[in-house]
Amino acid sequence: MSSRLARCVLFSLLTLLSTPLWAATAEPAARALHLLGYLGADYPATVANGEVIDASEYREQLEFLGVLQGLLLDLPAHPQRVELERGVLQLQQAVTQRAVGAEVAAEARHLAERLRQIYQLSLLPAITPDPQRGAALYAEQCGVCHGATGAGDGPAGVGMQPSPSNFQRQVRLDSLSLYDLFNTLSLGIDGTEMASFSDQLDERQRWDLASYVAGFSAAPAVAGASLFSLADLVEQTPAQVLAGQGDERAAAFRAQRATPPQPQRGPQELIGHTVRTLDQSLAAYANGEHEQAYDLAVGAYLEGFELVESGLNNLDPQLRKDTEKALMAYRQALQDGLPQADTEALLQQAKLKLRSCDDLLKTGGMSASLSFISSLMILLREGLEAILVLAAILAFLRNTGQQHSLRSVHAGWGLALLAGVATWALAAYVIDVSGAQRELLEGGTALFASVVLLWVGVWMHDRRHAAAWQASIRGHLQGGGGRFGFAALAFFAVYRELFEVILFYETLWLQAGPEGHGMVLAGAGAALLLLLVLAWVILRGTAKLPLATFFSVNAVLLCVLSVVYAGHGVKALQEAGIFGAHPVRFFEFDWLGIHPDAWSLTAQGLALAGVLLLYGRSWLRQSPA
Repeated sequence: MSSRLARCVLFSLLTLLSTPLWAATAEPAARALHLLGYLGADYPATVANGEVIDASEYREQLEFLGVLQGLLLDLPAHPQRVELERGVLQLQQAVTQRAVGAEVAAEARHLAERLRQIYQLSLLPAITPDPQRGAALYAEQCGVCHGATGAGDGPAGVGMQPSPSNFQRQVRLDSLSLYDLFNTLSLGIDGTEMASFSDQLDERQRWDLASYVAGFSAAPAVAGASLFSLADLVEQTPAQVLAGQGDERAAAFRAQRATPPQPQRGPQELIGHTVRTLDQSLAAYANGEHEQAYDLAVGAYLEGFELVESGLNNLDPQLRKDTEKALMAYRQALQDGLPQADTEALLQQAKLKLRSCDDLLKTGGMSASLSFISSLMILLREGLEAILVLAAILAFLRNTGQQHSLRSVHAGWGLALLAGVATWALAAYVIDVSGAQRELLEGGTALFASVVLLWVGVWMHDRRHAAAWQASIRGHLQGGGGRFGFAALAFFAVYRELFEVILFYETLWLQAGPEGHGMVLAGAGAALLLLLVLAWVILRGTAKLPLATFFSVNAVLLCVLSVVYAGHGVKALQEAGIFGAHPVRFFEFDWLGIHPDAWSLTAQGLALAGVLLLYGRSWLRQSPA
């Protein structure tokens, strides 16, 4: 096996996966929202009864409006952008005429809301902010200027012009949303000592810090039941809640945005997210934004429906397949640029399927036996392929007297287990791994494993005779190249399957509920024992085979798995939106990676052609002259 090829592919893949997940540059839309937020917060204190009471702040408001006009021109072309431009001109006129502060603030907030609607901007954090993490960050990054209690009296803030913000001023903090605070940390404030923290703190840290700062205006005693959604807590201001709902609700709002509730990610919420995002996709398509519409359709599937697929499989596999096909058909219609009426009709069909899924998930609670069987089948289904690859490699090394190479293989799958757990921990507690990133990782890993499996299979076939094997021992394998290749194969075979297992068990855990968690764990334990037994049986069986037969059997097994991985890999990339969907009349067999789609079948056809070509070359080389 070519270790150089394995090293090159491995290095390329790891380089791709190491790309930073957070962009440091600020988009024009974010800067525009930033300016509108601070215009609404700062203007009321600069004008009273038609008179300017803070000349420097007033000049700054006019400068903000000039910058805002330029930022709107930097936004992507949109039929409704002219509405935003008119709104900025009206806002500029109101400021110039020294209009009432509350009116200007309300107009700025309305304009910010229209900007979010027109450009489909999501302000929600990927992970719910944690003010306890924010407290440590505040002490480290902010306390030196703003003071330990947020009063703006830190030692480094003495003599600073303008002086650091006093977070104890409730009126001031009430006029800023949680997103405004996050945006300030991300972008800084021009003309002041308040610099951008985007290079020092990642996105989650900035949200944590914003939530902690918001807590300076909250009264902990009023904290209680969650009355507001995370979207409300992020986008609205306490001043807006006070004006519309009164003092008591405003106090509850302040307390809850300082300790945001953990959002629910149950099946119903995920289905609802899918439907809402699909509606946004159709709206973008109607506005001529075809690329954005497609991206939203992909996101609707990856961040919503895909996360309930395993649960639906446990209740109605055919409904899951039909819904997935309907979503793919709508996505393909967007990509093909079909008339709006046709795309809307396909979307309605998909939403009908989603409604059926929602009804089933509401009423189809999982029994103890179903929780057990579902858990067992998830691990058994995903683990069998990895077990076959590992068992083939281990048996191969033992049968050929290469026990010293076993350590490399064990290290490979052991590192895969650690990498899988680390990936889950990072996604759950540190960063947000999007659905697209998840599918790209899964698809890339599967295709890489497909190529390596084919290569190893043919390599084994070439050395099925004892003389050829002995020559290989003296050369390539003893030099360590073979050990690296087998370790890499073990890593990717296990890591890919473990990635899917974690995803499926997360949704199964939610669906089973607290009363079913014990049966889920029991099913996983039973599956693990069964996989160990299967591995032992396979290793014992292959140990008794003659060397030539053993090599031939393993070679065929690995080449079959290469074809299977090719189908799985392309399907994952389709779900990530890299390839479109092209359904064809063909049977479906998920265990073999067979899906009725032209792209997937073509990939498997190419893998099969590679098997035939390389095997044919091998037979010709070994046939007598």
